[in-house]
Amino acid sequence: MDAEQKHIIDLKEVNIYQQKHLILSNVNLQLEAGEFVWLIGKTGSGKSSLLKTLYAELELTEGEGEVAGFTLKKLKTRKIPLLRRKLGIVFQDFQLLSDRSVIENLLFVMRATGWKKKDEIKDRIDEVLHLVGLPTKGFKMPHELSGGEQQRVAIARALINHPSVILADEPTGNLDPATSGRILDLLRDISQQGTTVIMATHDYEHMRKFQSKIIVCENAKLVDKSSETLAE
Repeated sequence: MDAEQKHIIDLKEVNIYQQKHLILSNVNLQLEAGEFVWLIGKTGSGKSSLLKTLYAELELTEGEGEVAGFTLKKLKTRKIPLLRRKLGIVFQDFQLLSDRSVIENLLFVMRATGWKKKDEIKDRIDEVLHLVGLPTKGFKMPHELSGGEQQRVAIARALINHPSVILADEPTGNLDPATSGRILDLLRDISQQGTTVIMATHDYEHMRKFQSKIIVCENAKLVDKSSETLAE
């Protein structure tokens, strides 16, 4: 078991395709529990394709990959939901259910992933809403919340199942700079508690403030540029 969990994410010589078109080639990526990683690159460079490979939206057909103890290349369709319970996924556009309250949005995920006991469900919802700074907002509808609050709900939803990894795809793209900073602080705190966070972003300003590992999608490659000075 220890050998399996040495890296929470381990990609070796992976080629990533979208509809038979090669997007990224010879991808090598090893991340440990609690790492915070910036994922950058121009639009269309492969950032989302990489994240989709990690959560098995795109099938891994070439190379070797493990995420949270699951082998991606041999992953059967029925096992994909099990993998995704180990992952929290946060999107730019929140993707909350607009006709349900905050609590009902969280309940929807919990029921879909096998939570049964009412007291455990209530305790976990209370816990994640406190974690994201929204302890009193459970009965609000999404349209009653600001953009930043909606993104906090999306992060709470991603945290429900105690994920090993959070994959955040431009989570601050629709937010103002101050709100973006608060969302980033929250994701940094989550990583410091042991959850690996990969954050796809164009937000160079906040990257300069929070220096961490940087990987770049460019020229169909994934390049580690952690040691380089950021340029616009």
